Amino acid sequence: MCRHLAYLGPPESLQTLLIDPPAGLYRQSWAPRQQRHGTVNADGFGVGWYAPGDPVPARYRRGIPIWSDPSVPDIARVTRSGAVLAAVRSASPGTAGGAEAAAPFAAGRWLFSHNGVLDCWRETNVAGLKAGDLDAATDSALLWALTRRQLESGAALDDALAAVIAGVEAVGGTGRFNFLLTDGHSIAATAAGDTLWYRAAGGGVTVASEPGDDDPAWTAVPDWHVLTAAVTGVTIRSLSTNTERLTA
Repeated sequence: MCRHLAYLGPPESLQTLLIDPPAGLYRQSWAPRQQRHGTVNADGFGVGWYAPGDPVPARYRRGIPIWSDPSVPDIARVTRSGAVLAAVRSASPGTAGGAEAAAPFAAGRWLFSHNGVLDCWRETNVAGLKAGDLDAATDSALLWALTRRQLESGAALDDALAAVIAGVEAVGGTGRFNFLLTDGHSIAATAAGDTLWYRAAGGGVTVASEPGDDDPAWTAVPDWHVLTAAVTGVTIRSLSTNTERLTA
């Protein structure tokens, strides 16, 4: 279910980050190498990026396969950024389509993506959320609304993601919860049911569902762990199996 990527570092073109790698996110839309659930990601895509001096990211999202949008290569070629989050979507059954349902979701300075599924998401009573609280009628939008609440209450990026998983499981929710979140200065991500990798090289850091090439610098994140990344380094800690989720 979906593939996503976030990057922080020296400004790079979207083409360099998404299209040029031989197994990059663009290609993962039709030929992912490590996807455990589903075979293609043709139900939409989105890219969010930060411009210098502007804390609010720009986004380009469509509800069609990324390879079928003729504007993507031109936009990617001329757009450069030092902070990017992008995703290609494989929709969960019973969820809405269209650009509004494609990650990254956004609020203020934050960008968010979900690779996975929340089982029985319409019936899962989480924090009293209503349909009107969601950006779209999808499990990912519900999980984004929960994450946004945590962030708006002052939680750090990694703590917000861990708290959402804890809250969902506390009310009986099940699924796969690989989240990706950035504020343009740091990245937080969870490996919770699907693959997650990172690479720190060239003064930058990339976090992705799967490597875009065969560079040995890519490192796998163990399942049920939360990662925090910045250009200064990467830290990883466990997600616990209880409702507190985070371990020391």
